[in-house]
Amino acid sequence: MDAGAALKQVMGLSDMVSFSYLEDLTDDQLMLRPHSGCNHLNWQVGHLISSENHIMESAFPGSMPKLPDGFSERYSKETASSNDASAFLKKDELIRLAKEQRTATLAKLDTLDGSGLDQPAPEAMQSYAPTIGAMFALLGTHWMMHCGQWVVVRRELGKPALF
Repeated sequence: MDAGAALKQVMGLSDMVSFSYLEDLTDDQLMLRPHSGCNHLNWQVGHLISSENHIMESAFPGSMPKLPDGFSERYSKETASSNDASAFLKKDELIRLAKEQRTATLAKLDTLDGSGLDQPAPEAMQSYAPTIGAMFALLGTHWMMHCGQWVVVRRELGKPALF
């Protein structure tokens, strides 16, 4: 297995786990926080979408579908404390956007070989993703980092363990 295939496998597992955890949650449930000091799930999903778009556009300008006008501002650090559900998108739209972004990310990954993955990432992200390959690895694991919080909400709601 080459590096690109391994990265795709990581992203596929992350997508399977993440979307499974979100599948049976309602829009109202996505507004729940696992703890008072944590962001609600809706904001977290929007943050993940915005992050993926930003990271990919930083490395490969013009490679990603545009997000709706105002999306990044809607899911900024400044809005994380808001509990106003009307200020955020509905789950179906978030899932659609997430899958659209991930499809574009995977399409770009398909164009790179091992030497492309070894190239330096944009300077602004080199402290946490020094190479293009590390950047794709981050995109594959970022969603999983948030899933642990989603499990807490699911357990509070009495949802079944999925994995």
